[in-house]
Amino acid sequence: MSDFIQFENVSRQYGNVRAVDDVSLGIRKGEFFSLLGPSGCGKTTLLRMLAGFERPDTGRVLLDGVDITELPPERRKVNTIFQNYALFPHLSVRQNIAFGPTVARRPRREVDEEVDKMLALIQMRDHADKRIDQISGGQKQRVAIARALINKPAVLLLDEPLAALDLKLRQRMLIELDMVHDQVGITFVFVTHDQGEAMSLADRVAVMNAGHIEQIGRPVEIYETPQTSFVAAFIGDSNFFEGVVEEVTDVEHVKLAIEGFSALRAFNDKGLAKGDRVFLSVRPEKIRISRDEPHAGPDYNIARAVVDDVIYLGTHTLFWLRSGDYRLAVEQQHNRFVLDELPIRWKDEVWLQWHVDDGFMLERYAESDEALMGIPPQRVGEGDPAPAANERG
Repeated sequence: MSDFIQFENVSRQYGNVRAVDDVSLGIRKGEFFSLLGPSGCGKTTLLRMLAGFERPDTGRVLLDGVDITELPPERRKVNTIFQNYALFPHLSVRQNIAFGPTVARRPRREVDEEVDKMLALIQMRDHADKRIDQISGGQKQRVAIARALINKPAVLLLDEPLAALDLKLRQRMLIELDMVHDQVGITFVFVTHDQGEAMSLADRVAVMNAGHIEQIGRPVEIYETPQTSFVAAFIGDSNFFEGVVEEVTDVEHVKLAIEGFSALRAFNDKGLAKGDRVFLSVRPEKIRISRDEPHAGPDYNIARAVVDDVIYLGTHTLFWLRSGDYRLAVEQQHNRFVLDELPIRWKDEVWLQWHVDDGFMLERYAESDEALMGIPPQRVGEGDPAPAANERG
C-alpha cells in the first residue's frame, strides 16, 4: 500500500533550535496514526507543517501524491482540532458545526442535512441548540470533531485534543474517538505526549525525540521490541543492563557477561557476536519475584536481589530491588491476593526470574539519564530511594 501522506526529508529550525531534523515519514490512507513524544520533540511542528501553518526549511510534504508544501492551509484537504477546540462561544452547537459549509455558501438544505448527520454521529442531537458555554468539555470536543468532519477533509489532525480533560473523561473520549474514526474512515493524525493515548488508539505510532523519529511501528511492536533505550524508557518502564556477549550459545540466543550477574541469556535478534557490546532491557512486569529459589529450567534467567522499597498500587505492587550493581524495578500483578500470605517486605532477600526471550536487545543506547527520562536502574549508591513509610524497619 502506497503512503497517503509523505514527509520527505523535512527540517524546521527556530533560531538555534532544530525542531524537526531531516524527518522522512509515510502515513497510510485511512490509518489512525500517532506522533508520540515529550514536549519539544518536534511532533507538533510536524503536524503544523502538514496543516500548512508552518513551512519546512528543507524537504517537502505530499498528500495523495501531490506536493502541498507551498499550499496555504485553506487549500489543503486537511482540518485541525486544537487543544482548546477554538469553538465560537456566541454560537450554538448547531451553528458551530455549520460554520464551515455556511461560509463556503453551500445550499441551506444541504448544510442542514449534513449538520444533522454530524449531530447523530457525535450523539448530540438533544444539545443542538445549546450555547458552547452550556456543554461539558467532552461535548465541546465532539462538536470540534463534527465541525472539522463536516468539511469532508481527507485528513483530520488532532493536536493534544484530550489534554484539557480529566482522567475519566479522557478515557471515555478515547473510545469515542476510535468509534468516530471507524465510522468515517478517513486518515487521523494524532499528536500526544501520553503513551496510553497513543497505544490505545493508533494503528501505528512514531516515537519522536529531539527532532528525530526513534521508531515507527504498531503499538505492540513499540512496547515489546523497542529499538532504542529512549523508546524502551518512554513507552512504559524498563530495566537496562550493559555488558558484552560472552558466548553465542545457539542460533537464537547468547550468553551475556553483565557485572554482578552470572549466566544471563537473551534472545539474539540483533545477530551479535562474541565480544560485542550489548544493551539489554527487561520490562518490570516480565520479572517474577519470590522468597524461595525457583525451580526454573534452562530457558529462564535467575538472580538474587534485596528489596529496597515496596509500593502497593492496588492492581499491582512495585518493588525496587538491588541486584549486583543495579537497582531494578519489578511489578507483581495481584491476580490473587491472600491477606494472610506473608508479604515480601523491605530488606528481604528474594529471587528473580525471567524468560530468556523476555529481554530485548537495543540498537542504540541513550547515554544520559535525562535522555532516558530518569527511568533506568541506577548503580547502587547513586540516589537510592528511601523506603516507603509503611515498609521501614
